[in-house]
Amino acid sequence: MSTLSHSGGLPPLDLSRWSKVPGLLIGAGVVLCLIGALLNLKQFGYSWLLAFMFYLSLVLGSAFLVMMHHLFDASWSVGIRRFCEHLACLAFPWMAILFLPIALLAPKIYPWMSLDPAQDHDLAAKWPLFTKPGFYLAAVLCFGAWALFTSRLRYWSLKQDEDGAARCTYKLRFHSSWGIAAFAFTLTLAAIMWMKALQHQWFSTMYGVYYFAGSVWVALATAYAIAMILDRQGLIRDIMGAEQYYFLGSLMFAFTVFSAYIHFSQYFVIWNANMPEETFWYVLREKGSWFAVGLVLIFGHFLVPFLALLRINVKLMFKFMLPLCAWIGLMQYVDLSFNIMPVLHPNGVALQWVWLDAGCLALMGGVLAKVFVRDLNRHPAYPVKDPRLAEAMGLYPEVPKAMAEEELTQTGKLSGAQPHSRGGGR
Repeated sequence: MSTLSHSGGLPPLDLSRWSKVPGLLIGAGVVLCLIGALLNLKQFGYSWLLAFMFYLSLVLGSAFLVMMHHLFDASWSVGIRRFCEHLACLAFPWMAILFLPIALLAPKIYPWMSLDPAQDHDLAAKWPLFTKPGFYLAAVLCFGAWALFTSRLRYWSLKQDEDGAARCTYKLRFHSSWGIAAFAFTLTLAAIMWMKALQHQWFSTMYGVYYFAGSVWVALATAYAIAMILDRQGLIRDIMGAEQYYFLGSLMFAFTVFSAYIHFSQYFVIWNANMPEETFWYVLREKGSWFAVGLVLIFGHFLVPFLALLRINVKLMFKFMLPLCAWIGLMQYVDLSFNIMPVLHPNGVALQWVWLDAGCLALMGGVLAKVFVRDLNRHPAYPVKDPRLAEAMGLYPEVPKAMAEEELTQTGKLSGAQPHSRGGGR
């Protein structure tokens, strides 16, 4: 690995002035949410759902990164593994608690809950999932699965810090192996029940992958930003070199393309089939100012990050990458708004309620930030006994001279190449 310290020469960030921000966000968010709920309870429910699905995408995307680390036996991702575990563990109980307003306001948020299945063929065809018991049982199943595999992954990760025993590594791989299957199922179920179900007549076989692509995309951008901050503080500087940031940037580029591919594929398949029971979803989102939002997504969600990440060197420039990471977060939020808000405001963006959207976003963000920082301060910033730690730091054991000569004699080959890393792709 390159010995270049990516943050070398840059002074540590002064985070003391930011310590009160989560509390301020919570306070402002509570006030705005209470006012919004009193003025228009249904609008509050939709604004809360939008903020919830945004933060859920970040949390689940982080869980995916942790499981990929173990399943691929990676070394480059050692530096981001611990704080991604903390982000993933926000799924329970914190995201479950934040889901309560959605659970309580579900009859107001989801139109199908007030319909009679006997008089609605589309609703009857999706029985028993699209019933009130089905809705709440799906929520219990999702949060139960997320609680189990995220807690197990962090538990064995912290256990590994104590003795570095091989059984911890095996446990982490085991929980990642079944966890990735549970992750795929529950993420798809959550996206369908909490977002796509806003228009129960519509269906798409790509919707789960659609939400997954955006989730990992925004999680990678967040991981890059957090890694930079911790690096500047010297907490993970030893294991975050130029290669690690390059790999993060490359994955962001890959998921930019993948997300655009899924978006376009869903649109192309539905529009090409030209079936009214499918195309109405896109027809609604071409009305009023939603058409302009669609254009923003085409250029801002794909073209801007695609062109920005094409060059290799920009992936190593903090001053360039941090605004891009913030832009990716904004585009993910706009994309989810494009999915959710047209149901309530079919004629265009309701600018008069932007303050309520911001309030819900601030309240949830403040709560999750407080918990994340608390967990970050309680444990080592990176897994100190990860079996790939030395490799992540660029430390490779030297082969004794006698052994090297014996091997060369047996093979009859001379090679000056370094051994390849199985997990880091070096």
